[in-house]
Amino acid sequence: MGEAASRATRSKPCENALARLSAPLFMFGGGTTLTTPHLHDLTPAQGASYALSGPCGRVDPLTMPVRGDLAHIRMAGKVFVPHYIVPMPRRVVAGGGALRQAAKGEVIATLAGGTAFDVLDISGGFAWGECGEGGAIGYISLDELETGE
Repeated sequence: MGEAASRATRSKPCENALARLSAPLFMFGGGTTLTTPHLHDLTPAQGASYALSGPCGRVDPLTMPVRGDLAHIRMAGKVFVPHYIVPMPRRVVAGGGALRQAAKGEVIATLAGGTAFDVLDISGGFAWGECGEGGAIGYISLDELETGE
């Protein structure tokens, strides 16, 4: 290996390591797979577009699982946030629970025991998520959710 080639290899260790990996990182709808070599060459698949095209419109925080820092994985391609989360399915405990607009905030709904709740984030003793798919969005105390199996 020549001196110039050797210097080029040493100057891009992360890029060279990523090029050797090939495990899928993300599966888009329609079968397009994002793997690590694609990280440096994100060209749209034929007929698809991944460009930002402008504002997504107003997001209702009570009906859409989107916050400024994360969103439900089904929102990928609809809104732009730093993180898309695959929900952790849980159920409300038998005694029921209170869905809140903010952690320790105003109660917006009372949830019956056994209600499905998809957890998207956990912080400070509260879980943020949605009641089943497409239900109300809010915070619930971790004490009011059954533990995962």
